[in-house]
Amino acid sequence: MGKEKTNRLIANNKKAYHDYFIEDKYEAGIELVGTEVKSLRMGKCSIKESFVRIEDDGMYIHGMHISP
Repeated sequence: MGKEKTNRLIANNKKAYHDYFIEDKYEAGIELVGTEVKSLRMGKCSIKESFVRIEDDGMYIHGMHISP
């Protein structure tokens, strides 16, 4: 038997719910390549000051910090 893929929450911005009125929520995956995969699996990231910008060909997150 192989490993089962499980979805788990990597980061959550609790302060956004305190500072803003959240009308809609969207859930999305991100494509990762390189060393950031291991850091995220260990939970070493911060989305505290980040935001998502919708551009022509997709959505991009800006200001997210992933430890090396």
